[in-house]
Amino acid sequence: MMINNTQSEQYLKLTQELRRGILVLAALSQLEEEKYGYALINSLAEKGLDIEQGTLYPLLRRLETQGLLQSEWNVEGSRPRRYYVISPEGTQTLEKLTGEWREITHVMEKLLAGIANKGE
Repeated sequence: MMINNTQSEQYLKLTQELRRGILVLAALSQLEEEKYGYALINSLAEKGLDIEQGTLYPLLRRLETQGLLQSEWNVEGSRPRRYYVISPEGTQTLEKLTGEWREITHVMEKLLAGIANKGE
């Protein structure tokens, strides 16, 4: 089946919307140890989740404002870097979000199981 430009743009927007919903869970899951932003981008990419700097840094600031992350500047080395780590409140939130994620994916697997073979 051929996808025209309008369908392609719509698919891209929907895909971005789906991915946006998992970024908090993804970021929190990788910050049990301190990381600076670029290292977090690489860590997520290594596991198959690409995220742009322009998306990540506002997310990190928002999570810090919400008390889910803590950060501090490290000025040693070649250039100053802000290191982020999950806070105790963030750890509790991560545990709850992880449970919610597992419930949602379980339900979605059941819902999507019936359509898996229809496209063939």
